[in-house]
Amino acid sequence: MRAQRGDHVVIESPSTGAARREGEIVGLRHADGTPPYDVRWSDTDEVTLVFPGPDAHVLHLEAGGNGRPDEAAAEGHPPSALGTVAPSGAAADPGDIGRRVGVERRRRGLTLEETAARARMSPAYLAYLEERPADPSHATLTRLAGALGTTVSALRGAGGNQPPGQGRALLHPRLRDLGPEECRSLLSTHGVGRVAVRGPDGRPAVVPVNYDVCDGAIVFRTAPDSVVAAGAGTEVAFEVDHLDEAMSQGWSVLAVGPASLVTDTDVMRRLGRRAHSTPWAGGERDMWMSLHPTRLTGRRITPADE
Repeated sequence: MRAQRGDHVVIESPSTGAARREGEIVGLRHADGTPPYDVRWSDTDEVTLVFPGPDAHVLHLEAGGNGRPDEAAAEGHPPSALGTVAPSGAAADPGDIGRRVGVERRRRGLTLEETAARARMSPAYLAYLEERPADPSHATLTRLAGALGTTVSALRGAGGNQPPGQGRALLHPRLRDLGPEECRSLLSTHGVGRVAVRGPDGRPAVVPVNYDVCDGAIVFRTAPDSVVAAGAGTEVAFEVDHLDEAMSQGWSVLAVGPASLVTDTDVMRRLGRRAHSTPWAGGERDMWMSLHPTRLTGRRITPADE
């Protein structure tokens, strides 16, 4: 095992092979880069002398200096240490925590470097955490949660089956209306929204769908015999929102307008190529519908001083 200053030591769980502790090598004791190393641990910020054992491996930084681990250069670890290394051009397989961290970081418009600085950890380890299965310490998760404005429980996925909005209300909330442009901007983030239609039996129904925005229209896929399909040719409502449980704030956007089936095969192929995700509900949902909003309104809740 050889390393240089700036490389990272990752200690893994012997049972799962997931990273459970990480630190930056800040000092070498031998000129040839062999152990032991002075390591600053990401969970405590303390520097200790480390003699890496069989459960440890070194993540080298790429020569380009962008702070990301070079998996091909990792030494002294079993094949499971970094998970299965994805072929060139293939996506890595992050763990659940890494997925939640990455989604929250991107949702807040933060770069790896900005988030790592806020959490007092290296961008290299944050990239590793987002891209590979890992089991970071509670202290590491606490700093990440603080950097992302969320909670450790949320990053671990606790409460995922609980309905949103159970947190304590803000002491001095501010509720303001959103203009059409801000509503369009929030809609364009795509994701999951709710379609309100009258079903075949004439009763109102609200159904969640994966959606995209294309040329100003809200588009989504459904099945020909679905409740949503019954809304074709009628005026429907579409709602999307985001709630920040940790901060007790959020926004919602409501679009109302006529819904129609997409029948042009060229347009359907173009929508399929542009789609950010497939319908989570699965099954044969290859019928595209579009909604052209004629009314667009929204509201946002923030602290009064924002």
